[in-house]
Amino acid sequence: MKTTKILDLKRKKNVIILAHYYTLSEVQDIADFVGDSLALSKKATETDAEIILFAGVHFMAETAKILSPHKKVLIPDINAGCSLADSCPAEQLELFLKDYPNHKVLSYINCSAKVKTLSDIIVTSGNALKIVNALPKDEKIVFTPDRNLGAYINKETGREMVLWNGACHVHDQLTAEEVYKLKAKYPNAKVLAHPECKATVLALADFIGSTAAMLSFTKEDTANEYIVATETGILYEMEKQNPAKKYYVVNNPETCSCNNCEYMKLNTLEKIYNALLTESPEIILEEEVMSKALISIQKMFEY
Repeated sequence: MKTTKILDLKRKKNVIILAHYYTLSEVQDIADFVGDSLALSKKATETDAEIILFAGVHFMAETAKILSPHKKVLIPDINAGCSLADSCPAEQLELFLKDYPNHKVLSYINCSAKVKTLSDIIVTSGNALKIVNALPKDEKIVFTPDRNLGAYINKETGREMVLWNGACHVHDQLTAEEVYKLKAKYPNAKVLAHPECKATVLALADFIGSTAAMLSFTKEDTANEYIVATETGILYEMEKQNPAKKYYVVNNPETCSCNNCEYMKLNTLEKIYNALLTESPEIILEEEVMSKALISIQKMFEY
């Protein structure tokens, strides 16, 4: 019943519903498009929808607003934040950067709009290596906000980027010990890891990549079993694409529970319906913030 009401409101109000891979399965089912944050924001710019409803977390909805400033952008729950984005307050970063003059600032897209205004280039987990490799070898770089992704890039490129000390609590809590346990239980399974994981976890991976890259890998790869070191929501799409294969998510070692992001799971059908009905909560950003943040995002597309 709730699904029917959502679809009715979506048609009446000319809405596009976007959902991240980490949201609940029923939320993914109701969406027009499911993907990672940048792909979804880009998709919104390609439609004639007047309203964007972003079932994800706050920085993702902000990015959609920056790329589509004249459209109304809604988020089902305004409290759907992001521990990684929150680990890098813009005011603190601004002070931090004073110690690193003449450094180019590269920021992972998982950051606030205000942090994007302090950045030279925005990167994603899918294109960060390519962009860093494209910069001059002697370029001085500050990388924010994810220390794990930054360390991975440093290792792969031989760079010595200055790293902001931030992390995603979902990925940062995963341990090599938990991966070893699953490898012992499923010896034929390949290990897939998101680069937001710690280096000790990445060292055990057969494949390291973004959510989209992991999905492509499991679709094309010949293995039948996978140990997945990322948020558990991605398993829904993996199982839809390859129902005959088996997937085992790396657990949270402290609780021995599935590796869920509580912020992503705040997006529910009830909240989506209410957001469409009331057209709130709405993402509101200052014009100056949007225009400055857009520069760093557009710079990414040059590489």
